[in-house]
Amino acid sequence: MDNSENLGLREMQEMQKVLQEKYLDKWGGLSPEKAMSKMLWMIAEIGEAAQIIKKKGDGGIMNDSEVRKDFVEEMCDVLMYFNDVLISYSVTPEEFAKIYIEKHNKNMKRW
Repeated sequence: MDNSENLGLREMQEMQKVLQEKYLDKWGGLSPEKAMSKMLWMIAEIGEAAQIIKKKGDGGIMNDSEVRKDFVEEMCDVLMYFNDVLISYSVTPEEFAKIYIEKHNKNMKRW
């Protein structure tokens, strides 16, 4: 699948559903009971991204193509688990977008 120009939350969730279905016997699928585990895996992936920043610095991410690729890959892992959590709780892209926009508007008036 190369739909990089249109990769949004809906497409990411669809890709995660396909991945989860492929490994259903191994991973056990997505459900509210699996959400905490997925959240913990997401936090671990955030830690891996943070380690790249810590070890390679901003310059490494901005100027070294291999470091940048590794960093972006870790951030993709974060988003994959993020979407697993949303799917586990049946959060749709529409619901997420609505609340995201509401939160943005609230933040724009906060300070």
